[in-house]
Amino acid sequence: MNRRQLLSAGAAGFVTMGGTAFAQGFQISPAAEAWLYALPLIEMATTRARMLKAPGAAINKLTHSRSMSDHTFRAVTTPNNDTLYSTAFLDLTQGPATLIVPPTGDRYWSAAIMDMFTNNNAVLGLRTVGGEGGTFTLVGPGQPSKGPNPVRVATPHAWLLIRTLVTDQADLSAAHKVQDGFVLTAPKAPSPPAYPTRDAEPAVYFEVARALLAEEGFPATDLAFLRRARGLLTPPFEPRSGVRLISAQDKAMAAGADQARMIAQFAKGRQIFTNGWAYPRPNLGDYGQDYIYRAIVALMGLGALPVAEAMYMKAAGDDGSGLFNGDGLYRLSMPADVPVDAFWSLSMYEATPDGQFFFTDNPIKRYAIGDRTPGLKREADGSVTLWIGRTDPGGERSANWLPAPKSGPFGLYLRTYLPKTELLDGRFRFKPVEKA
Repeated sequence: MNRRQLLSAGAAGFVTMGGTAFAQGFQISPAAEAWLYALPLIEMATTRARMLKAPGAAINKLTHSRSMSDHTFRAVTTPNNDTLYSTAFLDLTQGPATLIVPPTGDRYWSAAIMDMFTNNNAVLGLRTVGGEGGTFTLVGPGQPSKGPNPVRVATPHAWLLIRTLVTDQADLSAAHKVQDGFVLTAPKAPSPPAYPTRDAEPAVYFEVARALLAEEGFPATDLAFLRRARGLLTPPFEPRSGVRLISAQDKAMAAGADQARMIAQFAKGRQIFTNGWAYPRPNLGDYGQDYIYRAIVALMGLGALPVAEAMYMKAAGDDGSGLFNGDGLYRLSMPADVPVDAFWSLSMYEATPDGQFFFTDNPIKRYAIGDRTPGLKREADGSVTLWIGRTDPGGERSANWLPAPKSGPFGLYLRTYLPKTELLDGRFRFKPVEKA
């Protein structure tokens, strides 16, 4: 099997996907590989530009989301309703940033530092740091590390995404106090330009990719790939100035972009499910040279944590496509002792035509249900039966109801924070979502 076949065989559909093979003999073009390689950079730049439009937002400034995410939150696909976000896009070119973490006790928190390729260079949190707090120095490439507890970041720009657990509305005030204890200081930096998005025409897309690579650099381990992609991602390439005839390179870029989009679309519907759930691959959140998986995660689950921190599972749906369409009632049985050291939750999302997922409006304003849900009804043995559907199941089942959209397809995602070894290594598997 050659490298291109190997890349295609390792492609994945969503963050929860285990892996899939394309048709035998399928060949991925160099331009399609290059398009997918660059996609995380472009998605990060797009997200950065979107977030910087918020009132008061700025580079190297930490901003807090004070309310639990609901159906109006559309900044990032598959948001969670378990934690409050605190976020900052970093520019480390002028020097390191300092992050002060407050004492958090046993409350779950994590601070993911992602480079512009979406790799988690570090996840500070209850698992790695504990609940006593501390001061950390975020250092860009080539910068001296003169502060306490240095954290090396692989690119000069990065995304800091902090998650603070919130139990319910009554817990918001206490969670806000923890958020306020996170303090970020860094040299002033100008706002970056707003680049064209992934929907740009192919020639523009590759121009943006080259510009971002020039800003961010790339790992030495990507050098062989980038040499193959010369003319697309690195010099020499044809200048775009002036009016000229469509070249062979233009045609290759257009064909490659079309093939890359097809691969992404194909992967969405080719998830591998085990007993009704798609489990994440071990390299989620730190992808190495798994460029296709990295691209699909950036498209459908930007900012995913590594599996040691959290495992996200997607339900198979009605026909194994990952989507539910039925108007009837579904149920999910959860054991009394889910193997996690933090918490678990099941989130409901409406599916958009472009394959993204967002919370759906519902009469009880419940977007997720889990082990911390107030009033949750348990069986005598401690297990829980969750009821999922478009209408209230009534009676005692109402307490355990997760509302589905009034119409249209929806997806279910199970989150487990700080999974134990038996969940990480596959000895434990969840029961499937079933029609009631």
